[in-house]
Amino acid sequence: MKPSKPISTFRLSSLLRLQKDPTLALQLFQNPNSNPTKPFRYSLLSYDLIITKLGRAKMFDKMEQILQQLNQETRFSPTEIIFCNVISFYARARLPDCALQTFFRIPDFRCHRTVKSLNSLLDALSKCGEFHKVREMFLGIHKYGTPDACTYNILIKACCRSGSFDDACNVFDEMRRKGVCPNVVTFGTLIYQLCLNFKLKEAFKLKEYMVKVYGVKPNVFVYTSMIKGLCGIGELSLAFSLKEEMVRNKLKLDSAVYSTLISVLFEVERKEEAFGLLEEMKDVGCKPDTVTYNVMINGFCKEKNFEAAFRILDEIVAKGYKPDVISYNVIIGSLCKEGKWSEARDLLEDMPRRGIPPDVVSYRTLFDGLCDWMQFKEAAFVLDEMIFKGFVPRHASINMLVDGLCQEGNMELLLTVLDSLGKGNNIGVDTWKMAIFMVCKKDKLSNSSNVIDTLVMP
Repeated sequence: MKPSKPISTFRLSSLLRLQKDPTLALQLFQNPNSNPTKPFRYSLLSYDLIITKLGRAKMFDKMEQILQQLNQETRFSPTEIIFCNVISFYARARLPDCALQTFFRIPDFRCHRTVKSLNSLLDALSKCGEFHKVREMFLGIHKYGTPDACTYNILIKACCRSGSFDDACNVFDEMRRKGVCPNVVTFGTLIYQLCLNFKLKEAFKLKEYMVKVYGVKPNVFVYTSMIKGLCGIGELSLAFSLKEEMVRNKLKLDSAVYSTLISVLFEVERKEEAFGLLEEMKDVGCKPDTVTYNVMINGFCKEKNFEAAFRILDEIVAKGYKPDVISYNVIIGSLCKEGKWSEARDLLEDMPRRGIPPDVVSYRTLFDGLCDWMQFKEAAFVLDEMIFKGFVPRHASINMLVDGLCQEGNMELLLTVLDSLGKGNNIGVDTWKMAIFMVCKKDKLSNSSNVIDTLVMP
């Protein structure tokens, strides 16, 4: 049998690019040839590919091993973009200290740090909420280069995230003083924050300023932010005017714009116009997504039209989309509010069959609804199931259930509930006090000793 041809450096990169499983990709990288006669000569591209796969999979120990191997290469030096990616991987995992360490280690790899890697670090620290470290690193930016528009955009977003819009405006002013031209991201961030705080007059002024002074045209993000803001204050006519302006400017309307408008039309009971927008979406080639359908489900639920809400669920599936857990949670919550807890329970039980397992919100919503309607037996059953699945009920609802059982004098079910809570380590001090007090108050002292046994048993 003819021996297989050894894998070349170029071939390894191709195979790594095709391999979706990061563990198998690592095995391939470490052992490209089964019987090597000499050390394999890895390319920088193969290092980049395996580091990216491991970083995306959060296999950081393995990724660091590959970085150490890369550091020992003498044929080439790694490029800065590799470390920018590593920093972003740590940011996604909420590991800001690891991102910092990576940035400071870059020179050890014979790689020069520039404003690019600093921008990656600033963005990582901002996303992790380390705003004081963002400030510290920016103050030393002269060591790595001159701040560019990307740097200032990251700082503006960090200020907005930290809740200091005034600081964001100060950074914007400094940006212009330094001669750095703001771009659509800069204006988009500021306008988004203004709209979030319903400062629509200022948002419109800034939109006009960006066009007249800097010649920067608003993009879809800017328009979407403003439309959402206008809908939030009930200015529907202005919101629709902006939608028409987007069409005139030949910007493609996305599902976010349509979903926002459909939602507010349902709120003001202009349902027919909402359906008109849905048809318009289809006509212009903008497919309704899960968010769009969830908006409609929520609208029908507010009208207590559950039959229509269920029809939307069926339509989502018929259109080839998959309803998400939010779709079901909205209906479960609305059913519970109307006292239709039996239908809500049936829907929750049906979710796995529909390919959507209930989450903690699903169980909490149903459990809260059952407690509100004093369906304590059903609530106890749901409680046991959610604790078994590792979900924690709301403390107030637990107390409502325990109090209700005490008031009813249903000590047998009370002990069952306390046993379930004990298994999940979810008994608070006030719950304990309530159970003992109510049992003793009803002169059930023999039962109170059982309650104590339940609470103290491991």
